[in-house]
Amino acid sequence: MSSTGQDASDEAAAQEKADVKADVRARQRAQVQAEANEYRQAYRRDKRKSQTVGNMVFALVICLAVVAFLITVTWRPKKEAQPNPVEYTAQLEDARKAAAWVRGPEPMPSGWTATSVEFRAPQQEPITWHLGVVTNEKKYVGLEQSNVTGGKYVADKLGRTSDDGTASVGGVTWQRKVLLDRKNENALLLVGSGVTTIVAGNAGYPALEAFASVLR
Repeated sequence: MSSTGQDASDEAAAQEKADVKADVRARQRAQVQAEANEYRQAYRRDKRKSQTVGNMVFALVICLAVVAFLITVTWRPKKEAQPNPVEYTAQLEDARKAAAWVRGPEPMPSGWTATSVEFRAPQQEPITWHLGVVTNEKKYVGLEQSNVTGGKYVADKLGRTSDDGTASVGGVTWQRKVLLDRKNENALLLVGSGVTTIVAGNAGYPALEAFASVLR
């Protein structure tokens, strides 16, 4: 082979190597560019997600702040309803003058408050005496008395009842009653000597018996 042919062959080989290197570099640049594009896209996606989550958190914080503000401005502590006391001793004395069998608490249990009182005079037969009381636990106890001893008076005052045994209060036996028409209410019933005495309410038997024990 002549020197001219050898030179041409060498140039061709060199050119081929150069082309191969250029192709490798081009593929590397393309790969780097693709990776860079993918990274930028992933960064944008993450940024959008971050912004979305951040916006949601920010909006939630704002809503909670507004709710807390409204609660602070509009909330008022609920005041416990206080019973309206009534003076009953004068009516009790007047009732006793007209009907010796009328009874009242002597003394009133500590912390209990009379809230209603009524006496129907003898000319308004039958004679009736009522005293309503709120206990220190905000429960109700009512005293009802009359010179009527029939079942109609008891039914008018208590509605339907069922027997629930007896209770001994100061040596006197009272009948225990469950009031079927009133939720969580009971009564003590005493009938004798021409008088019906009822102690009823939602305070429970112990409170009813405690009240009955101070009736004089």
